[in-house]
Amino acid sequence: MSSEAHQSDKSERFVEFTIRQCLADKGLVAALKRADNPATEFQSWAYLAGFSIALDNDKKRLPYAAIAAAIARAGSERNGRTGIGRAIALCYEEGNNSDQARIKLRRLLCCDTVEDVCGILRPLFGLIDSRVAISLDYVRLLSNLRYFETDSQAIKRQWAQDFYNHAMEDREVL
Repeated sequence: MSSEAHQSDKSERFVEFTIRQCLADKGLVAALKRADNPATEFQSWAYLAGFSIALDNDKKRLPYAAIAAAIARAGSERNGRTGIGRAIALCYEEGNNSDQARIKLRRLLCCDTVEDVCGILRPLFGLIDSRVAISLDYVRLLSNLRYFETDSQAIKRQWAQDFYNHAMEDREVL
C-alpha cells in the first residue's frame, strides 16, 4: 500500500469513526464542537489522543480538531461529496460569480500554514452550515489539511478548481 493511500485511509477511518461516535454520544458531540477553539479545545484532547494524534504538534492536531468540530456541529450522518471550494460557491445565490464567495475563497487561498487554514475554516463551516444543506467531503478536506504544509500550492489549486468548475445546479439537498 502506498504512503498516500495509507494516509487517505487514516483520514477516512477518522471521519467515519467520528461520525459514528457523534451519532451515539451527545457528550462527545459537545466536546468536539469546541475542538477548533483554542480556549476550549482541551476538551477534545482525550478523543484526539485516543486516535493517536500528537497533541503537542499543532500542524498534526489542528486538522483533526477542525474536522471533528465541523462534523459535530453539522450533525453529519455520513461523509459527503462536496469539496470546500464548491461549498463556498454554493453558499451564494450567484455561486462562483458572487463577490462575497470570491473573497472567502481568496482568504482561504492566501493562507500559508495549516494553522491559518484551520482558523479560516472555522467561520466557513458556520457559513456553510447556515446557508444551504451541503454534505462536505470531510475525508478529502482532512487529507488536504494533513498535507497542506507539504504541497500547499497543489491543494490551493484543487480548492480553486473546485470553486470555479461547478455550476449551481450541482446543489445537494439533504
